[in-house]
Amino acid sequence: MATQPPMQLPDAEALCASLAEAMRPYVDPATTALVGIHTGGVWVAERLHAALGLQVPSGSMDVSFYRDDYHQRGLHANAKTSQIPFDVEGAHIVIVDDVLYTGRTIRAAMNELFDYGRPARIDLAVLTDRGGRELPIAPSFCPHSLSLPAAQILALERATDGGLSFRLIEK
Repeated sequence: MATQPPMQLPDAEALCASLAEAMRPYVDPATTALVGIHTGGVWVAERLHAALGLQVPSGSMDVSFYRDDYHQRGLHANAKTSQIPFDVEGAHIVIVDDVLYTGRTIRAAMNELFDYGRPARIDLAVLTDRGGRELPIAPSFCPHSLSLPAAQILALERATDGGLSFRLIEK
C-alpha cells in the first residue's frame, strides 16, 4: 500500500496578501474597523490594517467566555482581555480569524461584539476555510479552502521575526 505524501500547507504570507487584495474594494479606509480573534486572527488583522491603510484602530477579542462550550472547555491559561478601541454602534466591522472551522468561534465573536453596540454591518475575513461547519456561518473574504479530518488542527504560528506560517497538528 502506498503512503500519501505529506500535505502541502498553504503559504500564510501569500494568503494575507491575497486576503488584503480581495477586501480592498469593499472597505473604506476611513471608517472600516477590524477585530481580530486571539491569537491568529489578531496577527492577520494587524497585517490587513497596514496593507489596507485603515485609519480606525484595530480591535482584538478573546471569545472564551462567549463560547457555547465554555462549560466543557473551561478558561484557557492564556486568556486575554478584549480590546475594542472604537465605537461599535453603526460601524462596519470585519471580524478577522486565521482558520474557519465549525463557526462557533465566529458566533461567539458576534455575540461579544453586540455587547459593545449594534454594528451597521459585520463581515468575516479568514485566511483559510477548512470546512466542517456546524453553524450557518460563511466568510465574506477567504482566499483559500481545504478539507481536513476532524483529528487535525491547522494552526497559524508567528515567528520571532513576525513571519506567519501554518502548522498541522494531530489531536
